[in-house]
Amino acid sequence: MRGLDLTNRIVVSPMAQYSAEDGCATPWHLMHLGNLSISGAGLLILEATSVNPQARFSPGDLGLYSDDNEAALAPIVDFCRRHGAAKLGIQLQHAGRKGSVNLAWQGQKPLSPADGGWIAQSADDIPYPGRSAPERMSVAAIRALVADFAAAARRADRLDFDLIELHGAHGYLLHNFLSPLSNQRDDDYGGSLENRMRFVLEVFDAVRAVWPEEKPMGMRLSATDWAEGGWTLEDTVVLAQRLKERGCDYVTASSGGTVPGQEIPIGPGYQVPLADRIRREADIPTLAIGLITEARQAEEILQAGHADLIGLARAMLFNPRWPWHAALELGADPVFPPQYERAHPAMRGGDFLAAKQ
Repeated sequence: MRGLDLTNRIVVSPMAQYSAEDGCATPWHLMHLGNLSISGAGLLILEATSVNPQARFSPGDLGLYSDDNEAALAPIVDFCRRHGAAKLGIQLQHAGRKGSVNLAWQGQKPLSPADGGWIAQSADDIPYPGRSAPERMSVAAIRALVADFAAAARRADRLDFDLIELHGAHGYLLHNFLSPLSNQRDDDYGGSLENRMRFVLEVFDAVRAVWPEEKPMGMRLSATDWAEGGWTLEDTVVLAQRLKERGCDYVTASSGGTVPGQEIPIGPGYQVPLADRIRREADIPTLAIGLITEARQAEEILQAGHADLIGLARAMLFNPRWPWHAALELGADPVFPPQYERAHPAMRGGDFLAAKQ
């Protein structure tokens, strides 16, 4: 993609760790990301990273809105570069109407400003069920937030990330503007499909304008809300076409998250058909995610032309050496750091190092 070459098509998907302090990465991130950088995956994308404090989902969310945030990430990026083979991406986000809750393992319960939370922002003042009502963003607030996305992208470039992904899925802010279930505005940012896409495209344009031409940029989308009256796959195809025209290099095809009442046909590879249709109808590369757990399953998706990249999340947490095992199963050479070469099964016969000489 553009100036970026990947050793394989395995992508470690962004996975929120809820372990930052005031948006700053901690030793947990060094362990977590350092471990995944040596996994053998071609690309590692950092967790959803907030573009201002109010954009956070929880107080533990990673951020890239301050000098301290940037400085805290620098040694982690350096470690991953020095010891890992994976290229590095970062996902920029705003949690929208789902924001200001406590940590995932604490139940994601709403936090009031008195309890260390903040007033969530959204396209409209329609609350996510069970959460506090968000603030409906003014046009001035929208413009300020577009600038925050661009500023975070500049910081990401200074840290020398290879790729940016914008988070437009799972009921977070960009998705809030897209879905009629969370956006009932009557101004230029609501109503018609073109109006509901306006904010997303403004954010994309602002980030693309400051992100180096040679570096790729993609977007994660909930391809469908899986709910009556919501965002649809047909809408996603239209948006993907608009994004491609603006210099988008790929779309990650996720789904759901706008309302709890969604009806999702969950099963192995259940979102692959979404990636396939976006790829064919919008003529844009796609990253397939969602219950892809086996090496041959992933390879078949690629060989059939349903997607261009395979994203793994929970599978990588459960087995951080998934790419090593997949390479051996499919007859390829896994990418090992030299410190771990003795882990290669060939070493059981004592001939691996001899074969390398």
